[in-house]
Amino acid sequence: MRWACIASWLLAGVCAAQAPVALSDAPAPQQAPLLQAFALPAREPALPAPAAATPEYQGQKPFIQPYSYDGKQYVTPDPLGSTYISMDSWMYPALMRLYSLGYLDTSFLALRPWTRRSVLHMLDQSESDIRFDGNEQALELLDKLYYALRDEPRKDGPTNRGAVYGLESAYAGVRLVHGTVLRDSWNLGTTFNNDYGRPYSNGFNTYNGLSTVSEAGPFSLYVRAEYQHAPTYGGYTYAQAAQLSLNNRILYPAQFGPEAPNQWGTVDRPQATIPEGPLPSQNNFRILEANLSAHVLGHEVSLGKSDAWLGPGLGGAMAWSNNAENIYSFRINRVEPLHIPLFSRIFGDVRYDFFLGSLKGHTYPRDPWVHSEIISLHPTANFQFSFQRSIIFGGAGHAPVNLHTFLEGFVGTSGTDFLTKYSRNDPGARFSSTTFAYRLPFLRKYVTLYADSTTHDDIFPVSAPRRAGWRPGIYFSRIPGVQRLDFRVEGVYTDYVTSRSTDGEGVYFETVQLQGYTNKGFIMGDWIGREAKGGQAWLTYHLSGDETVSVQYLRKKNAKDFINSGLDSNGHEINGGTTQNAIRVDLVKRLSRDVELKAWYQNERLQVPFFKPGPQGSNTAAFQFTWFPALHSTSHF
Repeated sequence: MRWACIASWLLAGVCAAQAPVALSDAPAPQQAPLLQAFALPAREPALPAPAAATPEYQGQKPFIQPYSYDGKQYVTPDPLGSTYISMDSWMYPALMRLYSLGYLDTSFLALRPWTRRSVLHMLDQSESDIRFDGNEQALELLDKLYYALRDEPRKDGPTNRGAVYGLESAYAGVRLVHGTVLRDSWNLGTTFNNDYGRPYSNGFNTYNGLSTVSEAGPFSLYVRAEYQHAPTYGGYTYAQAAQLSLNNRILYPAQFGPEAPNQWGTVDRPQATIPEGPLPSQNNFRILEANLSAHVLGHEVSLGKSDAWLGPGLGGAMAWSNNAENIYSFRINRVEPLHIPLFSRIFGDVRYDFFLGSLKGHTYPRDPWVHSEIISLHPTANFQFSFQRSIIFGGAGHAPVNLHTFLEGFVGTSGTDFLTKYSRNDPGARFSSTTFAYRLPFLRKYVTLYADSTTHDDIFPVSAPRRAGWRPGIYFSRIPGVQRLDFRVEGVYTDYVTSRSTDGEGVYFETVQLQGYTNKGFIMGDWIGREAKGGQAWLTYHLSGDETVSVQYLRKKNAKDFINSGLDSNGHEINGGTTQNAIRVDLVKRLSRDVELKAWYQNERLQVPFFKPGPQGSNTAAFQFTWFPALHSTSHF
């Protein structure tokens, strides 16, 4: 089905199903009695479902319940805008656990980040069930999450919310690293993943930042900035960098040497995807997130930098993650579930997200653009799935970035012949993903099974599973006998079995956009990278709703034919690839209700014959203090 048809269909659904409908003249819905035994003093009870279920919702709990604003009741999401919650917030693991305990039925796991008010609505939908069940850990999570959103008041009556503004968080972090680290997610691998493309090296590294929130009516502004320091990094030698550039089809000068004359096919050095050293120390002031947004009929329409995590996993997302620095983009995100008459009776409520922006760090073609579209469906409370597509197009010297080239990729589903691919009409490098999440029967409050996948130049991974990358996972939210302990394991591979997956030219690679699926040198999708396989496992003990102790094991191995490791003393080729094994221990502890300590230690063992011979490795000790002050509000209750 063409994306344009889907988009027009959904927009029609917005107009048909989501126009605000006042209910102020209708009888008020019957209130369910409040369960005082588990009441949280700082919160109001969730609004109940309508007393009489309509045929449309017969036998199931509606995702969109009535809410009050300015003295009237509506059945659409409220008109107030709010900012996104950053993906490295403690709230996402807490929300995922709440979902896997059998609650938070309105959450869409493959479409994050979530806004403050969308999370508030998810919690309000589940509050009555949580209090009725009396699950101690679910109640604890609910209390902590509500407290984190204490500056986002619920509207019930004629009082407007007013403005909410101020410092959301301030933090100071240190990493002490000793040993050999990798900083190359496009080729060999990275020692630290899902880290916003931060610089790091052996020695003393520091990251200090703050975030601010401003909300008024439908408008919101979020800014998160950071000072980053990293010592000098040895990087690759010239010969190593030249070899990697040739492997990636980006040519260095014909004569291998820094003084070789410039010829056709030469490139600037160093490339963002190849950290050729020595690299100087970094002292950067960087904007991690900054976006101005307007809330329109359940959508956040925004400009600027914002997170994207398009997958249900914890360790990575095949389509989009925070492994690379965020891009500046225009975004339309359906942040509240959309109910489409008739369609939703079969496929459930819908969410979708679209963004368009430019990529940096690409050598050829320079400055391409990318757009992403995802549609997520929720047929039942326990099952959800999504379809996503990213397209990299245009770039200096290849094709213009205009409406025509955008529509060629947005609408088209057919393959591209050789002449078109290398012409100004190239629709772009197309990457698709599919995800699902399922709370298993008879174990709804214990086990969640999920999977993420991606492919290149196929319509969807499920249509060509042997040419796709996969990240399946399973999450046990409670271990029998130790109710505060949970366990999660995820496998991941992009080294698929067909002949297309050789020399790194499989998942995330593209023959025209030669630096492929990257921004400023870092892969935008899963940290596993190209032609690799591995996995992660986590064992977490929950001290409280926002305090944890966890142990993580990570393993990654690139295929031996991915990186040519050169010749030994006898002239024989050395096949290498990369092997990484890491054990990490994390502690998240509240020193007070508004001050958080994160501390972790990681031991990593490496085999990277192309980079350095023999066993290598590093040890990292890190800590970060974060203060979450109360925001200011002009509301009067």
